[in-house]
Amino acid sequence: MTRNFKRVFGETKPVIGMVHFGALPGTPLYDPTFDLLAGVRDDLLALQNAGFDAVMFGNENDRPYEFNVDTASVATMATIIGQLKSEITVPFGVNVLWDPMSSVALGVATGAAFIREIFTGTYASDMGSWTPDAGKALRYSNRLRRSDLAMLYNISAEFAYSLDQRSLADRARSAVFSSVPDAVLVSGQITGEAAKLSDLKAVKAVLPDTVVMANTGVKHDTVAEVLNIADGCIVGSSLKVDGNTWNPIDPERAHEFMARAQKARA
Repeated sequence: MTRNFKRVFGETKPVIGMVHFGALPGTPLYDPTFDLLAGVRDDLLALQNAGFDAVMFGNENDRPYEFNVDTASVATMATIIGQLKSEITVPFGVNVLWDPMSSVALGVATGAAFIREIFTGTYASDMGSWTPDAGKALRYSNRLRRSDLAMLYNISAEFAYSLDQRSLADRARSAVFSSVPDAVLVSGQITGEAAKLSDLKAVKAVLPDTVVMANTGVKHDTVAEVLNIADGCIVGSSLKVDGNTWNPIDPERAHEFMARAQKARA
């Protein structure tokens, strides 16, 4: 079931750029002197000017991550996205790490077109035992009357080890059968680390009719090869100053990345 994804992106292989919020109120790295709104606006405009197909707002700086995110963090993200709505010219999504329910709530509150999260599986992780509940999250979305909200399922969690010993391809196939996501995402071990091309190939081979995207670590030198296999990609770290996840978007790097992506798609 990819109708919501196709409604947002059509038949293209979308390239989605990450807008990483600075650390939010209440989190350990929060700096009250940092202008959160200005930082988000600068990255948003840099991605749009570079021609990205969509953007996704995320709270990557809220380390260490939580499974039940503080209401203040979600409220702050909603406020800032709301302040920028008139400047957003492409489809946008949201991701509140690592909390599917908060991601749904933020997506509904801001009018997002899609959300990304870990919805299925059982993991041992840096944050402790991890057992997301896809049924609960999808029912929540329906109760909030957003059955059109495209759900992007990350099926290979970063910072975690799957306790399910089935192959990644089998887990992906099972998630699609049981949970009908709009897209399946394949990740590396941590933020900014590439998904294995062999994993992308294996998942796409068993899910030829499902959107399969590379979720982490796509670089300028690999985007053409990735898009030859996958149905799109999400990119953040490669676009930053010096390729550092925690730096702001480098407009030149963003332009060069999209130029290579567009050439590969052509």
